[in-house]
Amino acid sequence: MDFLVQAGITTGDRSFQFGDGIFTTIRVRAGVAEYWPLHLTRLQQGVTRLGFREPDWQQLSNQVQQAISAREQVIKVVISRGHAGRGYSPAAVSGPDIYISTAGLPDYQRQQQLGIGLGLARLQLGCQPLLAGIKHNNRLEQVLLKQELAGTGFDDLLVLDQRGFVTEAIAANVFFYRDGRWFTPLLDQAGVAGVMRQVLQQQLQAELVQWPLDKLQGIEALFCCNALCGVLPVHTFAEKPLQLAPVRQVQQELACYVV
Repeated sequence: MDFLVQAGITTGDRSFQFGDGIFTTIRVRAGVAEYWPLHLTRLQQGVTRLGFREPDWQQLSNQVQQAISAREQVIKVVISRGHAGRGYSPAAVSGPDIYISTAGLPDYQRQQQLGIGLGLARLQLGCQPLLAGIKHNNRLEQVLLKQELAGTGFDDLLVLDQRGFVTEAIAANVFFYRDGRWFTPLLDQAGVAGVMRQVLQQQLQAELVQWPLDKLQGIEALFCCNALCGVLPVHTFAEKPLQLAPVRQVQQELACYVV
């Protein structure tokens, strides 16, 4: 296993060739890799699901800690199946290979305070239970969704799967509030089960649901979340105003929630 900190990937790497890899993106807050145990567990689950050879997880944890170079930043960990010759077969692969990179943390304060406008995506996510939930490197659907978003006046888009069930936003999970309860989509066919979703599902005791679009007609509030942006209130969905107060309470609780 090779650790390549901020190194360029080579053309023989299967992550470059086929998207044959997984990744996670971690927020560093006050010099600490936030929710690292949950990120690590998700990487381990992805490695198992895709049948990679097991990395040295302790060494990976050490490398993540060594990569911290600022009080506030982003660390991205990519695990590739490794290098091999031409062809899809994973036989005789040398690996896994791990790449760790850092970047500045985007400023989400404005969206956190004012909220975002959410539209509905035309593109629908393909259903594949084997890949559902894990953060694999095949992200062409999200690239096309970002391209679609650029032609709208919205801040983000709500995405359905090909069965018509509400799944997620482009790069964030979603939670819905109705009748004093929180709900979040079940991601057993499509979508990414984010670390922040895991934290908030436990904190809010949110019910996992499979909702077609028309079930959203009665919701009172909605937010998007991921490990970098935290909780972003949605002030309008498809130009329909939504309440912000229930989301404000979640933001306040999350500020002092410790895993």
